[in-house]
Amino acid sequence: MRPPHALSVVDLDLDSPDGPVLSLRPAPGGPPPGPGDVYALVRLRGRPAATVLAHIPEGADPAETLAALARARLNEPPSDEPRRDESRIPGSRPDQPHLVPPRASVVVASRERADQLARALDSLLDQDHPDYEILVVDNAPVTRDTEELVRGKYGDRVRYVREDTPGLAVAHNTGLAHARTEVVAFTDDDVVADPRWLTALTAPFAADPRLGCVTGLILPARLRTPAQILLESHGGFAKGFAPRLYDPVRPPADEPLFPFTAGSFGSGANMAFRAGALASAGGFDPATGTGTAARGGDDLYAFVAVLSAGFRLRYTADALVWHHHRESRQDLRNQAFGYGAGLTAYLTAALVRRPALLPALLARLPRGLVHAKNMTASRTAEHGGVPGEHGTHTHPWPRSLSRLERRGMLYGPFGYAKARLRMRGTR
Repeated sequence: MRPPHALSVVDLDLDSPDGPVLSLRPAPGGPPPGPGDVYALVRLRGRPAATVLAHIPEGADPAETLAALARARLNEPPSDEPRRDESRIPGSRPDQPHLVPPRASVVVASRERADQLARALDSLLDQDHPDYEILVVDNAPVTRDTEELVRGKYGDRVRYVREDTPGLAVAHNTGLAHARTEVVAFTDDDVVADPRWLTALTAPFAADPRLGCVTGLILPARLRTPAQILLESHGGFAKGFAPRLYDPVRPPADEPLFPFTAGSFGSGANMAFRAGALASAGGFDPATGTGTAARGGDDLYAFVAVLSAGFRLRYTADALVWHHHRESRQDLRNQAFGYGAGLTAYLTAALVRRPALLPALLARLPRGLVHAKNMTASRTAEHGGVPGEHGTHTHPWPRSLSRLERRGMLYGPFGYAKARLRMRGTR
């Protein structure tokens, strides 16, 4: 079995599916493409459209090699998979370039990762959005590194907020409470945001008053270590390039467990909420998320809570962030366990805080279990070029990590109960 090896990550922009190359550049902070294996984001006039994998031979032109593969990918016949017809849903048009995005706040929760945070903040200050603020929530700090970075390097451009209770959901609720805008975006300290990210993430709110949440595309900034490549081979954080609108009034036919399929809606590193919608849904559950015994699930709970409150959720690949995946095998082991724990912790939180959802979950469970067998394969196919495919002989997902995910799923409800007890003790 060939072990994963490093790939270059690049950003290719084409004029059209058959047109010339507009630009080829490395992912933010990465090396320029050269001979070897390359993972490329393909854009059409700046808009993310696909990913491709290529091997660049010695002496070949990287731009032309990648462009040829990209054109073939973009001109493939459409998949036979059913797609939601959004044309008759009010406020659902994916292309609305003339919308003025609403004033927005960007909340970044961080804990003792000042170097990564600085990289993220530099990208957030380079957004093309016309009117926004940035808040850093320093969560349960041990040192003053984060505060000194924000106050010393960024001054009045970034607001500093301290939250002493540990937990990502608690930090996000604190950011929400301090935000001064109608729309609040959330991202992590280990991302680099595309300059158009915030505009693309917030503009849909201007078109649809029933829209409660928007999520976006997350791609790997680096694929240098086996752990990073394995994570991306398993689907990573990407949700494809097709726009989607999730409406509780019109549940999607291809997701039998909706709205409990929250993992397909997006991820916490790239999400925005209408502040009033999230507040009316009760905010983030403080007993979920990294930094609590629940280990995760804060973003998934918020998605389900907003949908259950009657609001719509949109996914758009136009809102792009580059994510720095964890680098070591132990990081990946911790992540695998945390994913499993977060999944069942968020489901437990949803049923504890919204018991009226239980009949709906039980009614959907039989079809949902059948459908779940194909979820990973279909997500990988839609994602396009990934460095290896889940379960193949190239970079198979280790059974040890699958076992850790299952153990995490068994642990999740207990972790959530433990976190709730601790939260009561802090009041």
